[in-house]
Amino acid sequence: MKLNIYQIDAFTNQLFSGNPAAVVPLENWLPDETLQNIAAENNLAETAFYIPTEAGFHIRWFTPFLEVELCGHATLASAYVIFNIQGYEGDLIKFESLSGELTVLCKDNWLTLNFPVDQYHIAVPPPALMEGLRDAAILEVYKGKTDYMVVLDTEAEVRDLDFDIIVLSTIPARGIIITAPGDEVDFVSRFFAPQSGVDEDPVTGSAHTTLIPYWAEKLEKTDLRAKQLSKRGGFLKCDLDGDRVNIGGQARLYLSGQIETD
Repeated sequence: MKLNIYQIDAFTNQLFSGNPAAVVPLENWLPDETLQNIAAENNLAETAFYIPTEAGFHIRWFTPFLEVELCGHATLASAYVIFNIQGYEGDLIKFESLSGELTVLCKDNWLTLNFPVDQYHIAVPPPALMEGLRDAAILEVYKGKTDYMVVLDTEAEVRDLDFDIIVLSTIPARGIIITAPGDEVDFVSRFFAPQSGVDEDPVTGSAHTTLIPYWAEKLEKTDLRAKQLSKRGGFLKCDLDGDRVNIGGQARLYLSGQIETD
């Protein structure tokens, strides 16, 4: 059996930047083992699979090691494939997912994800967090549904962060968000998820379900601009809308091909 596969650079308008995701459209679900094996073979942070439904599509996301409940950049990449390669008619896609209904709006060459906000609270940092960040000048620590979020004072501190990824991998969480006010944007971030097989994620849409409500309250504004300061980098247009967040980005097709399966 042959399956189409696409690799999309998400949250960027330039190739070789943003966050690469693999997208595999399906007509029906394959066994979970097969989906996981494809994701492991791709060896990207995320591989998205989706099937058509009466209401739109059902989407699932896999790292090389496990299935996750929410992924922003692979959802954006999937929407890019549906709109630009599969010729979807209309400007709004509805996805059924483990995180409920998600939508993606296509307008003026931007794809805007609509996701539920994360529920986060002030947390006592676990010892491995302090050790793994090598005594960075931490201002605040929060714990969301799946991630810790660490607030630093400046963009430079986030960019030049000294960390021990082995120690961070022992923290019982999906990952660790590091954030601070931006110099030219409202806020910046980095995201580490060694527990999920991704040492540093280039651009993490799902982390912005925590970042957007935090910075909206902190900066007293709902319309925000953000950068993720990984080596590849990415730019996001963000908006807080009640208990939902809008996360806008662009995307580029890098690769298309076929998978050979038994």
